[in-house]
Amino acid sequence: MEEFDLYDSNRLPSGKKIARGETPPEGLYHVVVHVCIFNSAGEMLIQKRSLLKKAWSGLWDFSLGGAVQAGETSAQAAQRELLEELGLRFDFSNLRPKFTFNFASGFDDLYVLFLNPDLEDLQLQADEVSEVKWAAKEDVHRMIDAGEFIKYHHSVIDFLFEIKDETSMFKNGMRP
Repeated sequence: MEEFDLYDSNRLPSGKKIARGETPPEGLYHVVVHVCIFNSAGEMLIQKRSLLKKAWSGLWDFSLGGAVQAGETSAQAAQRELLEELGLRFDFSNLRPKFTFNFASGFDDLYVLFLNPDLEDLQLQADEVSEVKWAAKEDVHRMIDAGEFIKYHHSVIDFLFEIKDETSMFKNGMRP
């Protein structure tokens, strides 16, 4: 049985856990991760969720995602999910999420990677992923509008494609 650590609204550990499928008690949150992989052509690797998945089955999504298990860090979960879902190895130990979305029951850490895997060489986890392909920003927008992709806001997709270039945040004199 998978368990997830719970955190308070400041993301401090609460010392409590929940099992997969349980909703966190009010005021406590769990952590999930997503990884967006971009290739040298500027396309995002997207996955079609397996029909066996309870949530959003058969819809396209970011490259991969999953819940952070009890005792894991966000980076460890991203590394594990990348290997499990796509069969790719990547060291996340010195990588931080590009950003974190807050959602009703948790925190969603989103990582961005630049890789050029050959799609035929990927080892898809059949109960998680049924298909993968490369997609341009406009393709993802069309798929969202057609109901084929998880209904993310278009601004989220635009933001991902904008930040894929590490230097894009520092153009026009913008500094952190």
